[in-house]
Amino acid sequence: MRVHTRHTPAFGVARVVLGPGEAVQAAAEALLASSFGVAPSAPARKGGPVVFTAPAEGGWVDLAPKRAGDVYPLEFDGTQGWCVAKDAVLGRPAGVRRDQHWPALQSLFGGDAGFLDHYGGVGPLILSCTGPVEVFSLDPGEIVTVMPGFLVAYPDSVQVRLRAIDPAGPQSVRTGEGLALDFAGPGRVLVQARSTR
Repeated sequence: MRVHTRHTPAFGVARVVLGPGEAVQAAAEALLASSFGVAPSAPARKGGPVVFTAPAEGGWVDLAPKRAGDVYPLEFDGTQGWCVAKDAVLGRPAGVRRDQHWPALQSLFGGDAGFLDHYGGVGPLILSCTGPVEVFSLDPGEIVTVMPGFLVAYPDSVQVRLRAIDPAGPQSVRTGEGLALDFAGPGRVLVQARSTR
């Protein structure tokens, strides 16, 4: 599976090139177009994702997000996972899995469902962002603070701390309201130029 992007960073579209029998999972409404013969599966639950499978000769699928912005293929090589903003995933291959009960997120958010998901595996995870993607490459010991609405993703190798901006103000681990994330290098942190909140 290969991913080519076009019309970025304002109105990104991801072309997912599939080999024979390869598949990509995405929301049904993300499908812009596909080569003839690509077969969509019925979603397991109403509003759930659809799996688009290429025929014996291979094919392609064009995926477009609902909102304007960038699309960004994040390559997973199997050596580490990434924490990704909850609504940022546009599509993923079978080789990239969502880890629902990732221990680091449980310690970050406690027992509540937070504004991040964890993914691991091998292949390209296609991300949808509300603005151009910027990468902060942190040196060892370098610290940067990011507001949750701008965060796209960060790898397991980066240290992170979630804190209240104003301890007396309103806060929500579900939306990120009133919170900030401190990241310590080495590693990369992906942010988007427009907030989702």
